[in-house]
Amino acid sequence: MMRTELFRLNGTVEHDPAIDRWLQERGELGAIARQWFEVMRKCGDEVREVLHDGCPVACVGDVPFCYVNVFKSHVNVGFYQGSSLPDREGLLQGAGKFMRHVKLQPGVDVDASSLRKLIERAYSDAKELVERG
Repeated sequence: MMRTELFRLNGTVEHDPAIDRWLQERGELGAIARQWFEVMRKCGDEVREVLHDGCPVACVGDVPFCYVNVFKSHVNVGFYQGSSLPDREGLLQGAGKFMRHVKLQPGVDVDASSLRKLIERAYSDAKELVERG
């Protein structure tokens, strides 16, 4: 079995005020992103955050597990190891080797419980990867 090095990000902190400003500056879509980034922040004591590639990223230590990004008409809730997440409800989109996302649009219902479970699973999987080294 081939071993892949963990993707790590420099500069993660417990709470980054720049992320709060980033979310505030994005209006209605920022409110959607903020709601889901708060879920990420509350996953556990090891959660750290950083702005990476222009968007807020939630990490276990320095290993990213989720992000939010705001586009013109939607928000992505992204998963760094999304291809390995169980997704019985079919929320995840994308065909990359690792990453997947859930697209959220104002006025369009999302299965909030299932999205929350995906975020929590992404966190627990990342935590396990970190603990195993």
